[in-house]
Amino acid sequence: MRTLICGSIAYDNIMVFPDHFKNHILPEKIHVLNVAFLVPEMRREFGGCAGNIAYNLKMLGGEPVMMATVGDDIQPYLERFEQLDLDRSNVLHVKDTFTAQAFITTDLDDNQITAFHPGAMNFSHLNSVSDAGDIKLGIIAPDGRNGMLQHATEFNQAGIPFIFDPGQGLPMYNGEELTVFIDQADYVAVNDYEGQLLQERTGLTLEAIAKKTKALIVTLGAQGSIIYTDSKQISIPCVKPQEIIDPTGCGDAYRAGLLYGIVNGMDWQTTGQLGSLMGALKIAQRGGQNHLFTRESIDQLYFENFGSRVF
Repeated sequence: MRTLICGSIAYDNIMVFPDHFKNHILPEKIHVLNVAFLVPEMRREFGGCAGNIAYNLKMLGGEPVMMATVGDDIQPYLERFEQLDLDRSNVLHVKDTFTAQAFITTDLDDNQITAFHPGAMNFSHLNSVSDAGDIKLGIIAPDGRNGMLQHATEFNQAGIPFIFDPGQGLPMYNGEELTVFIDQADYVAVNDYEGQLLQERTGLTLEAIAKKTKALIVTLGAQGSIIYTDSKQISIPCVKPQEIIDPTGCGDAYRAGLLYGIVNGMDWQTTGQLGSLMGALKIAQRGGQNHLFTRESIDQLYFENFGSRVF
């Protein structure tokens, strides 16, 4: 069943500084900061929430449909979509823009300095949910501000259930706007920090947010996650990863598990556990889209962790 994923498609440019930032930044000169870091190691990863979620959902056997805006430099990503057989019919090229991208410099203490250029993402409102055709479920992941507002309204008016996943886009909205998102959505998914910020902005407790939706999902990193639904709290354990290499994209992998579980009518315990497993599989690889598993191997790993089959 086709699942519409509204969100960003981006490049992640990741550089490693083989030293410590603290050795090159003078605290008394922060107000006139002017530093340069030599980064002999650099890699470019395919990323963005829509790209990452679609990649994981396709791996599970779902039918992801990406809705995003991209720039003139998108050709390598388009070739990847073709290789992965991902539906790109609702990926809109905005001329004279760059595709959204992050520039991340990491030092030997894993401190990071990040610059993010939204580029074509700012034109996400040029896409319309109605253009995607027959859709059973949707998600609004971080994207351009106006696009997120518009797509939530369009999902709601069309009667298409969707997950509101504000992510790093949450600070763009005030309490009133966030409350409207919650009222329109069928599900809300946040991490623990975003959950706290959501409560502060809206004045609603997690329990109150859950009552407005079918489910509120709060991920807690290594502590697993909690699903608030039907006045209950379902604890989802964290799956122990083979290695801990890179958390980038783990939340997107988890959300792919949520989407697959919801659209296929799974119970919340199974749905959350599938999301937890997908996050653990991702964290053992660098980048958001370099882990590769078959449905059969995912099913076997689910069995090994939870004692039952998921497919």
